[in-house]
Amino acid sequence: MEKISTQMRKGILEYIILWIISKWDIYWGEIIQKLKQWDLIVAEWTIYPLLSRLKTDNLINYYWVESDSWHPRKYYTLTSEGRDMLIIMEKNWIDIKNSIAKILDK
Repeated sequence: MEKISTQMRKGILEYIILWIISKWDIYWGEIIQKLKQWDLIVAEWTIYPLLSRLKTDNLINYYWVESDSWHPRKYYTLTSEGRDMLIIMEKNWIDIKNSIAKILDK
């Protein structure tokens, strides 16, 4: 049962991460905190490779912020391609949600 739950969460993780980054300029640790807060974390070590892939696909970008109180942090932002992809993903999510609702209502 846990394996199924993990697979379902992984399937929506890219969408949720793009959504999070669309709302805030955010660093890796804050993304993890939000996913944990919403009970969506799969495994912390899976997030950084996903962020790297999103960067390679030009869906996100990053900039460094330095501070005296912590190590430099990489803050993520959406690119215009990322915003376009998020719009497509949101539409797909609504379509899937509606289809599932129809199936479960029968």
